[in-house]
Amino acid sequence: MPAAIEEHRDAGQPIALAELVGRARPLVIRGLCRDWPMVAWARRSDTAFAQGLAALDDGSEVDALLMPPEEGGVIGYNAAFDSFNYAHHRVSITQGLQRLAQYSRQPDAPGLAMQSALISACLPGLLDDHAVPFLERSIQPRIWIGNQVTTPAHFDEYHNVACVVCGVRRFTLFAPEQARNLYVGPLDFAPTGAAISIARLDRPDDPRYPRLKLALAEAQVAELHPGDAIYIPPMWWHHVESLERINALVNYWWKPVPAGGYAPNTALGCLMRCILAFRSLPPAERAAWKALLDHYVFDDEDPAAHIPADRRGILGPLTPEQLAELRETIRRYL
Repeated sequence: MPAAIEEHRDAGQPIALAELVGRARPLVIRGLCRDWPMVAWARRSDTAFAQGLAALDDGSEVDALLMPPEEGGVIGYNAAFDSFNYAHHRVSITQGLQRLAQYSRQPDAPGLAMQSALISACLPGLLDDHAVPFLERSIQPRIWIGNQVTTPAHFDEYHNVACVVCGVRRFTLFAPEQARNLYVGPLDFAPTGAAISIARLDRPDDPRYPRLKLALAEAQVAELHPGDAIYIPPMWWHHVESLERINALVNYWWKPVPAGGYAPNTALGCLMRCILAFRSLPPAERAAWKALLDHYVFDDEDPAAHIPADRRGILGPLTPEQLAELRETIRRYL
């Protein structure tokens, strides 16, 4: 049986952001957003929730994925593995909600998911009354709305707080080191842009993916209801199942910038470059580069401790001017 994700019950004991980020492990925060108006609408009914959102919809179009019924709501690849199993559309929030209401009356409905829509761009009237107390207002929330859709295990490079506001979502999480057991698809050809596990968690006996059972033995699981939230650390794989006829989630992604440090928007390009640069080298040469990467990047010990502070270059704090110069140097290398 998978382990339960550790929980914090937000009953008069708010959690601090530093504590959340410092733990480097997932945490369910029960009741974090229980007082949000959206949550109150959802507790009344799906209709009340949809009417509340539609009243604030400014008509802007958002991304929507539509899957035929035979896909069972699981986002992924088509049978030939040369495309994806959904059609991409642009719709307003209200149009998507109307389609969800129609599908809720069908026994074998298509899967529909409105994805990663910036609330400031489509539902700006929600911003004032739907804040997370320990997050800066500059962190832009996004809303995800759909029916019984599953997003297979994938990772984000950002810290993530996700708040369920309607329906029920089941989160199954895996630590970063489980990547080899999840049978991840192509990095550069992935549904919605995020590399996903192509092994179905509900099919653990599939002979094509024998190591999946090893991942499932280490999985952590939680079901979240309206008002509940979850913190997912960067690089943790998360598989998300939406279990009701209408489900909605609001999430916040951010990257802390260390004092005197630099936080790139994405490091995925670095991973791809490393694959090109190191993967095909002879074993001894690859091991030598691994030792250098461990020394300069992954070890906790400061590799520049013996160098005068003003001569540490890339190994020390960088000014904006130094960063610009360094980026230009990297471009010349590439």
